[in-house]
Amino acid sequence: MRLGGRLAGAIEVLSDIETRRRPVADALKDWGLSHRFAGSGDRAAIGNIVYDALRMKLSHAYLMDDDSPTALGYAVLLRQWGLEPAALNAEFDGDRFAPDALTEDKLTAFRARNLEDAAPHVQGDIPEWIQPAFEANFSEDWLAEAKALAGRPTLDLRANTLKAGRDKVLKALERNGAVASTIARQGIRIPAGEGPSRLPNVTADLAFQKGWFEVQDEGSQIVADLVFPQEGEQVLDFCAGGGGKTLAMAAAMNNRGQVHAYDTDRKRLAPIIERLKRAGTRNVQVHETLSSLAPMTARFDRVLVDAPCTGTGTWRRRPDTKWRLTEKNLEERITQQQEALANASVFVRPGGFLLYVTCSILPQENEEQVHGFCEANPEFEILSASDTWQTLFGGKPQPRSRDGKTMTLTPASTDTDGFFFCAMGRKA
Repeated sequence: MRLGGRLAGAIEVLSDIETRRRPVADALKDWGLSHRFAGSGDRAAIGNIVYDALRMKLSHAYLMDDDSPTALGYAVLLRQWGLEPAALNAEFDGDRFAPDALTEDKLTAFRARNLEDAAPHVQGDIPEWIQPAFEANFSEDWLAEAKALAGRPTLDLRANTLKAGRDKVLKALERNGAVASTIARQGIRIPAGEGPSRLPNVTADLAFQKGWFEVQDEGSQIVADLVFPQEGEQVLDFCAGGGGKTLAMAAAMNNRGQVHAYDTDRKRLAPIIERLKRAGTRNVQVHETLSSLAPMTARFDRVLVDAPCTGTGTWRRRPDTKWRLTEKNLEERITQQQEALANASVFVRPGGFLLYVTCSILPQENEEQVHGFCEANPEFEILSASDTWQTLFGGKPQPRSRDGKTMTLTPASTDTDGFFFCAMGRKA
């Protein structure tokens, strides 16, 4: 497919997402199934246009003076991919699959408009109703943080030290441009690429099949490290999901001690079984029911609550969720987080630790939750995570902190997805 056909395909997908309000991954998959002539490179380029358009939807629409899928698709090529209008016209000339050319008034708007004249939330490409939360969390830096969430994410991996050291994995993935991550101790990073370039399918690599590495954002690796599990301890991953942090903690413990993985959603937990086998993990017990954990009440050294959240920290990877998020969604997540903290806290032994994590950067889901929990449960107190950070990562790029104790990782501060981390101790 030529570029015109790829742009037309992206416009179709964007129209489908807008009309049916469905996840971008589903829309792209359905488009591929109904256009089987499109090769893998074509599908990757179409996906890049769609994701780029959604990441910067508001600012693209402002500069084009049009929020239609066609205008957004063209804005990606002109603004993010750096193509000139004349070059596009030449490229599309004679291509019967290309969309209609941009009208002169749209090109005039694109050339004349200045994004600095737009409303702040448009400049930051975030929903207007959520701007106050960004301001509360990041003060005068909120716009820079919002803009960083609209960039393309890298592909991050974690070397599984139960089977291979990071240097060994880096050598195996050398042809993919893999480099050591800046902060995460076992992290590996593959650059995001530009324009139509596609990321490698690393899960098809033999090294992955051997269990040498896992796909995991560097921020997720960092917060798993901050749990600071020690060999021989009893650790509970209370909202384990697919098991990414469970696997990371088990490897950090060198298969010594026990990690117990539980999630209220059995479907989310199901993939963990195959992942544990591939990783060579032997110190993990998987629990399908809360009742099976009852004998361990008040006996765990560390309990991780990777709470359900709005996912605002992952907007680079899932930009469609940015535009579907509502205040009602936020309220629902806050309630679920309170329930998760209450249910998980009973498993912390006196002198043990309750670790609270979200992939959100909203203070309502983060600082407000842990301060509220400790006020209601005075046997717990918020501890400073800075000593653990220095022990693990030293003077590397520092996360943000509103209170000097909790930590917020962001694309702008740590070049990772957005994650919140808080360590609470149960008084002995």
